[in-house]
Amino acid sequence: MSRDIFVNLPVADLNASMAFYEALGFTNNPQFTDQTAAGMRWSDTINLMLLTHDKWRTFTERPIPPATSSEVMLALSCESRDDVDRMCVAAATAGGTVDINPVQDHGWMYGRDIADPDGHVWGPFWMDMDAATQGE
Repeated sequence: MSRDIFVNLPVADLNASMAFYEALGFTNNPQFTDQTAAGMRWSDTINLMLLTHDKWRTFTERPIPPATSSEVMLALSCESRDDVDRMCVAAATAGGTVDINPVQDHGWMYGRDIADPDGHVWGPFWMDMDAATQGE
Protein backbone atom coordinates (compact mmCIF):
# COMPACT_ATOMS: atom_id res chain seq x y z
CA MET A 1 0.00 0.00 0.00
CA SER A 2 1.27 3.47 -0.87
CA ARG A 3 1.59 6.15 1.77
CA ASP A 4 -1.38 8.44 1.33
CA ILE A 5 -2.98 11.09 3.48
CA PHE A 6 -6.68 11.35 4.24
CA VAL A 7 -7.51 14.58 6.04
CA ASN A 8 -10.82 14.27 7.91
CA LEU A 9 -12.76 17.50 8.41
CA PRO A 10 -16.05 18.10 10.23
CA VAL A 11 -18.42 20.22 8.13
CA ALA A 12 -21.74 21.84 8.91
CA ASP A 13 -23.15 21.62 5.36
CA LEU A 14 -21.85 18.66 3.34
CA ASN A 15 -23.17 19.85 -0.02
CA ALA A 16 -21.78 23.36 0.41
CA SER A 17 -18.41 21.95 1.47
CA MET A 18 -18.31 19.60 -1.51
CA ALA A 19 -19.04 22.52 -3.84
CA PHE A 20 -16.34 24.61 -2.15
CA TYR A 21 -13.66 21.95 -2.56
CA GLU A 22 -14.73 21.17 -6.13
CA ALA A 23 -14.30 24.89 -6.91
CA LEU A 24 -10.71 24.63 -5.61
CA GLY A 25 -9.97 21.71 -7.92
CA PHE A 26 -10.72 18.68 -5.73
CA THR A 27 -12.74 15.90 -7.35
CA ASN A 28 -15.39 13.83 -5.63
CA ASN A 29 -14.74 10.13 -5.11
CA PRO A 30 -18.24 8.60 -5.14
CA GLN A 31 -16.87 5.36 -3.65
CA PHE A 32 -16.47 7.22 -0.34
CA THR A 33 -19.47 9.53 -0.57
CA ASP A 34 -22.94 9.27 0.92
CA GLN A 35 -25.30 11.60 2.81
CA THR A 36 -22.93 11.75 5.82
CA ALA A 37 -19.50 11.95 4.20
CA ALA A 38 -17.75 12.90 0.98
CA GLY A 39 -14.41 11.70 -0.28
CA MET A 40 -12.61 14.50 -2.13
CA ARG A 41 -9.38 13.90 -4.06
CA TRP A 42 -6.59 16.47 -4.57
CA SER A 43 -3.98 14.11 -6.02
CA ASP A 44 -3.08 10.44 -6.16
CA THR A 45 -1.98 10.56 -2.52
CA ILE A 46 -3.89 13.47 -0.95
CA ASN A 47 -7.57 13.07 -0.06
CA LEU A 48 -10.16 14.77 2.14
CA MET A 49 -13.00 13.15 3.99
CA LEU A 50 -15.69 15.73 4.64
CA LEU A 51 -17.82 14.47 7.52
CA THR A 52 -21.12 15.83 8.79
CA HIS A 53 -20.97 16.75 12.45
CA ASP A 54 -23.02 13.67 13.35
CA LYS A 55 -20.66 11.41 11.39
CA TRP A 56 -17.62 13.14 12.92
CA ARG A 57 -18.93 12.37 16.40
CA THR A 58 -18.86 8.62 15.62
CA PHE A 59 -15.05 8.90 15.45
CA THR A 60 -14.34 11.13 18.45
CA GLU A 61 -15.96 12.78 21.44
CA ARG A 62 -13.56 15.74 21.21
CA PRO A 63 -15.40 18.99 20.49
CA ILE A 64 -15.56 20.42 17.01
CA PRO A 65 -13.54 23.63 17.10
CA PRO A 66 -15.28 26.91 16.28
CA ALA A 67 -14.77 28.32 12.78
CA THR A 68 -12.62 31.10 14.27
CA SER A 69 -9.94 28.67 15.48
CA SER A 70 -6.85 27.47 13.62
CA GLU A 71 -6.17 23.92 14.72
CA VAL A 72 -4.02 23.32 11.64
CA MET A 73 -3.10 25.03 8.37
CA LEU A 74 -2.74 22.71 5.40
CA ALA A 75 -0.57 23.92 2.52
CA LEU A 76 -1.35 22.99 -1.09
CA SER A 77 1.34 23.42 -3.72
CA CYS A 78 0.35 25.16 -6.94
CA GLU A 79 2.06 25.30 -10.33
CA SER A 80 2.38 29.10 -10.41
CA ARG A 81 1.64 32.35 -8.62
CA ASP A 82 -1.34 32.76 -10.95
CA ASP A 83 -2.66 29.36 -9.83
CA VAL A 84 -2.45 30.53 -6.20
CA ASP A 85 -4.47 33.61 -7.08
CA ARG A 86 -6.99 31.59 -9.12
CA MET A 87 -7.52 29.25 -6.18
CA CYS A 88 -8.16 32.24 -3.92
CA VAL A 89 -10.70 33.71 -6.34
CA ALA A 90 -12.43 30.31 -6.53
CA ALA A 91 -12.43 30.05 -2.72
CA ALA A 92 -14.00 33.50 -2.30
CA THR A 93 -16.61 32.76 -4.96
CA ALA A 94 -17.48 29.40 -3.35
CA GLY A 95 -18.10 30.80 0.15
CA GLY A 96 -14.62 30.82 1.65
CA THR A 97 -12.66 33.68 3.19
CA VAL A 98 -9.48 34.78 1.45
CA ASP A 99 -6.29 36.29 2.90
CA ILE A 100 -7.09 35.50 6.50
CA ASN A 101 -3.37 36.05 7.13
CA PRO A 102 -0.99 38.46 5.38
CA VAL A 103 0.05 37.44 1.86
CA GLN A 104 3.54 35.94 1.86
CA ASP A 105 5.66 37.05 -1.12
CA HIS A 106 9.36 36.27 -0.90
CA GLY A 107 9.98 36.38 -4.65
CA TRP A 108 10.89 32.68 -4.83
CA MET A 109 7.86 31.69 -2.75
CA TYR A 110 4.33 33.10 -2.81
CA GLY A 111 1.43 32.05 -0.61
CA ARG A 112 -1.99 33.13 0.56
CA ASP A 113 -4.25 31.67 3.24
CA ILE A 114 -7.93 30.85 2.89
CA ALA A 115 -10.59 29.46 5.19
CA ASP A 116 -13.33 27.14 3.98
CA PRO A 117 -16.94 27.76 5.07
CA ASP A 118 -16.25 25.87 8.33
CA GLY A 119 -13.06 27.82 9.09
CA HIS A 120 -10.57 25.10 8.09
CA VAL A 121 -7.40 26.88 6.96
CA TRP A 122 -5.62 26.15 3.69
CA GLY A 123 -2.49 27.79 2.33
CA PRO A 124 -2.15 27.58 -1.45
CA PHE A 125 1.44 28.40 -2.34
CA TRP A 126 3.93 28.41 -5.21
CA MET A 127 7.68 27.94 -4.80
CA ASP A 128 10.60 28.15 -7.24
CA MET A 129 12.53 25.13 -5.95
CA ASP A 130 15.73 26.11 -7.79
CA ALA A 131 15.77 29.51 -6.11
CA ALA A 132 14.79 27.99 -2.76
CA THR A 133 17.68 25.50 -2.81
CA GLN A 134 20.13 28.25 -3.80
CA GLY A 135 19.11 30.31 -0.77
CA GLU A 136 17.81 33.27 -2.75
